[in-house]
Amino acid sequence: ICFIAVCAQDDDNGENETDADQLCENRPADEYFRLSTDGDCREVVRCDMNADNAVTRLAAVKCPTGLAFDLDRQTCDWKTNVKNCDQLEKPRKVQPIFKTDEPQCPDGKLLCGNGECLDKELFCNGKPDCKDESDENACDVDSDPNRAPDCDPTQCVLPDCFCSADGTRIPGNLEPANVPQMITISFNGAVNIDNIDLYEEIFAGTRANPNGCQIRGTFFVSHKYTNYSAVQDLHRRGHEIAVFSITHKEDPNYWSQGSYDDWLAEMAGARLIVERFANITDGSIIGVRAPYLRVGGNKQFEMMADQFFVYDSSITASLGRVPIWPYTLYFRMPHKCNGNAHNCPSRSHPVWEMVMNELDRRDDPTFDESLPGCHMVDSCSNVQSGDQFGRLLRHNFNRHFNSNRAPLGLNFHASWLKSKKEFKDELIKFIEEMLARNDVYFVTHLQVIQWMQNPTELNGLRDFQEWKEKCDIKGQPYCSLPNSCALNTRELPGETLRLFTCMECPNNYPWILDPTGDGFSVRK
Repeated sequence: ICFIAVCAQDDDNGENETDADQLCENRPADEYFRLSTDGDCREVVRCDMNADNAVTRLAAVKCPTGLAFDLDRQTCDWKTNVKNCDQLEKPRKVQPIFKTDEPQCPDGKLLCGNGECLDKELFCNGKPDCKDESDENACDVDSDPNRAPDCDPTQCVLPDCFCSADGTRIPGNLEPANVPQMITISFNGAVNIDNIDLYEEIFAGTRANPNGCQIRGTFFVSHKYTNYSAVQDLHRRGHEIAVFSITHKEDPNYWSQGSYDDWLAEMAGARLIVERFANITDGSIIGVRAPYLRVGGNKQFEMMADQFFVYDSSITASLGRVPIWPYTLYFRMPHKCNGNAHNCPSRSHPVWEMVMNELDRRDDPTFDESLPGCHMVDSCSNVQSGDQFGRLLRHNFNRHFNSNRAPLGLNFHASWLKSKKEFKDELIKFIEEMLARNDVYFVTHLQVIQWMQNPTELNGLRDFQEWKEKCDIKGQPYCSLPNSCALNTRELPGETLRLFTCMECPNNYPWILDPTGDGFSVRK
């Protein structure tokens, strides 16, 4: 998927003004639409109000060659993926009427688009109740009438709740100079022979934080092709294991529009598989990341609260002057719902959001043009060499360290780090450079939350108990020769998959309807 490319505004000559006024009536300013279905589907326009003379113009945008503009998703994509080249605009949905000069409905009720009054709690509950279905059409973070309230620091107090108006406040109101710069290194995907050696090298037992404990990472594990004996050993050595789904289905809408039961099966099911086959019995699998970072709105977070997941780490925050600290979702999120198919949770949820601050990927931040940020290091597509990667790491470290010291998230797919030896070497060099200081800690997502719940100044961190658990692990893996189970499942016909585990082999390959692998009965 590509960022929208060349932007060119129409000449400001009164000819098109009437047309523009008609086309732009009741149309959101950020919505792109086509003037014609002729041509190659690359050109769209949006309405642009000139603040000086209140004239509406059409700003034209053209996708790069080979791409087409997808009206539904409002972005350029490969032409084969775009199915709406024959349409001029996004389908219009009937909107409810929340603002009227005089009250039209009794207290506790709201107005549907067709003029009927319904109970406020029926709006945005996932099923249409208005005859015109308008009660489900204005449900984002800004418009859901049952949305979480704005941050109220008198009500939201640590250790269970943390929020600030713009998301940049330091927990405990500490001075930045007294705050440890936490860095989280996380990996998404299967853990197996393709990447175990990389993890061994990065997290070599010789690298320790200033408190003497080994550096730690967080692994968002997807199920297929994962070696669970390797996951068991990562956990033994104090790394955090979190879940990234069972199926990792490629259809992004499966995630964005997933039901409560879909999220339950994928994430609680993935946790069950990891606990059973990596023998993790301490209740420490508490984090979720959505595949493709396609957040599942309120349904995902309702499921997480019911299943005692503590945090999500899928919501991205656009590149800003000051990065954002993680926050709880009891109150409204403190930044725009960026990317994520705009399906961030609008309601109040007792869940932490380990927000993914975008990285600034400009090669020369003092000179380069403005570039959109990137949330996974491997999506910083302009980083092609080890030197560029090193500059990216150091520049973003300085952005966090010299402002509010919000945790710096380095999120990877292992395959990117392995694609060039210089990337891995540069990351290790950066880690060692940071560890030579006394104010930087490489910690897990859970350790970030533990610090935020009990903000502790740098000079007291050597005795910070929550960071002393599994401080310096030695010894051997639980089993040097795991069982190699060749398994099938009726859910994946024709596939034989290997499951590596120190535990007994199950009867079937664990999958979404049968996460234990014990077998399942077909529902009659």
